[in-house]
Amino acid sequence: MRVTLTALALVLAACGQQTGAPDTGEASAPTPPAAEGTEAGDAADAEAAEAETAELNAWFDEKYEEQLQFSPIQMTFLGRKDLHGQIDDMSYEAAQEQLDWRLGTVEEMEANFDYDQLTPEGKNSWDIWKYQTELSEEGMQYFYNGFTFDQMNGAQSFLPTLLIQFHQVDNAEDMEAYVSRIEESARAIDQLLEIAKEAHSRGVNTPDFALEGVIDQSEKVITGAPFTDGEASDLWADVEMELDKLTEAGEIDEDEAAALEEEARTALTESFQPAYERLIGWAEESLPDAPSNPTGVGSTQPDGEAYYNFRLRQQTTTDLTADEIHQIGLDEVARLHKEMEKVKDEYGFDGTLQEFFVHLRENKDDRDLYFEDNDEGAQAYIDQATGAIDNIRQQLPDYFGILPKADLVVKRVEPFREQDGAAQHYYPGTPDGSRPGTYYAHLSDMTSMPKSELEVIAYHEGIPGHHMQISIAQELEDIPMFRTQAGFTAYTEGWALYAEKLASEMPNTYETPLSEFGRYGSEIWRAIRLVVDTGLHSKGWTEEEAFEYFTENAAVTDGQARSEVQRYIVMPGQATSYKIGMLKILELRAHAKEELGDKFDIKAFHDTVLGGGALPLEILERRVNAWIDEVKAEDGDAAPAETEMEMETEE
Repeated sequence: MRVTLTALALVLAACGQQTGAPDTGEASAPTPPAAEGTEAGDAADAEAAEAETAELNAWFDEKYEEQLQFSPIQMTFLGRKDLHGQIDDMSYEAAQEQLDWRLGTVEEMEANFDYDQLTPEGKNSWDIWKYQTELSEEGMQYFYNGFTFDQMNGAQSFLPTLLIQFHQVDNAEDMEAYVSRIEESARAIDQLLEIAKEAHSRGVNTPDFALEGVIDQSEKVITGAPFTDGEASDLWADVEMELDKLTEAGEIDEDEAAALEEEARTALTESFQPAYERLIGWAEESLPDAPSNPTGVGSTQPDGEAYYNFRLRQQTTTDLTADEIHQIGLDEVARLHKEMEKVKDEYGFDGTLQEFFVHLRENKDDRDLYFEDNDEGAQAYIDQATGAIDNIRQQLPDYFGILPKADLVVKRVEPFREQDGAAQHYYPGTPDGSRPGTYYAHLSDMTSMPKSELEVIAYHEGIPGHHMQISIAQELEDIPMFRTQAGFTAYTEGWALYAEKLASEMPNTYETPLSEFGRYGSEIWRAIRLVVDTGLHSKGWTEEEAFEYFTENAAVTDGQARSEVQRYIVMPGQATSYKIGMLKILELRAHAKEELGDKFDIKAFHDTVLGGGALPLEILERRVNAWIDEVKAEDGDAAPAETEMEMETEE
């Protein structure tokens, strides 16, 4: 969804300015007294750097607190109730106000702190803050290029999810805030509708499938009591559950519960429902102009090529071009096909790889390949995914020094936003652990959920993937708060894809050829994304051309392939981040092993990658090289690691 610039800044990614290390002027003095002075000078410089960095970190925490005031939603995700009854201002004017504030903070930072006097980690924080700001500034010129409402992202599904899953209700005041947020949601939807209409006037036309998804999701939200006859809607069921919980806990009496229930009913039927009806009306009115079998933004939008290039920089945190990314994808698809051929032969299938894809895709009644397509099958999926995660959890101390404290649960997506074949996803818990991390699975169509993919998805979304990385980041205490919440897609998704491969190095994983084929299938899925995303948005491929490439090169079901291609169309560039990030982490690991030899420690490497929070890839490389230099120095070999390496396309 299009939220405020505050939220946008949390996911923008880039690399920051670098300057050389400060020169003490004493390192080459030849006499013993001068050498002693060098040690004293170095100690003084280190102490000064620590002090300067401590002051900067305190400033960052102050500024992050100011930033949070723009986003009640982000406060809720952090488990805070400061602005519990509010929803972010979604207007263009609010986004511009936040950008102006952000630009002012960079001016203040540069005026009051000395970059050259910071510790290496302090320089990382400076660079991240500044580059997030620069990318936010660049992104404002494309404010109207994105799709405000689509089948993947949008207030129509996000706002009910916020209320049901994340708005914490512990007392009557929290319930009043819930009702207030119902009313505020209507205002937010209307603001977003104005943006969507302005985007349309500028030539940005949402594809027909995206509008149909918006209509379907919106109608599901306002179907059932109190909106229509029938059983309670998901929102109303949640309201009644919260009121019952408060009454049973003695927080409110029956009269107070009845009054709050009536307030919620009024807010839902007089504010919330009309806003959703306006949204549905807009989507229905837009359908006649909506592209069918659409291509990407590069050839269909004003400044579409520039917008897509920006999205690639934003999502990959690199300067790789669309052509370069496309070729990396083609090379990776070819490499992975060779690996899949080996596993296919081990499985015992007598036929071509493409025929094996068809075999896996079409035998939906084979219980070795698919679960039953019912609630029992969905529950079996959740149980087995939980079991796979529990096994990995036991192996973590052998591969990581830093371990997450937060719990993880596996859940089925709520009915109003569940989609056949849609990708699974993860929602972080709170930094204090009061709400666990959640791996959500779309299980409305079990014929789109092959058993071969169960393990690899659980490792990607859960442990050692998203839950591991994000929970550790949120629990870090030696970096500024804004870095514990930063989201750089190439890093976060790159780590999760790397985690799929890392899991193969752990005991009791991918024990059958089918699950091993699923691992390669997941990786080739991400390689295909490089080809298809750039094909759509840079080379003018249509939805059908992209769909055909996908199904020809992977064992995904038609439903999965269709959902994925439609996702790439409405989220340009995002899908390229996974494989680019994974390749960089693998490259850094190989580089560290080459540099350190038998001094290489996999636990220390992982702690280095995860111990600074999410990072742009260039800063991640800088951090890993600094760790390599530290290990060498401890061993008496202080030759610095190389700081510039080409992106490799093979593992």
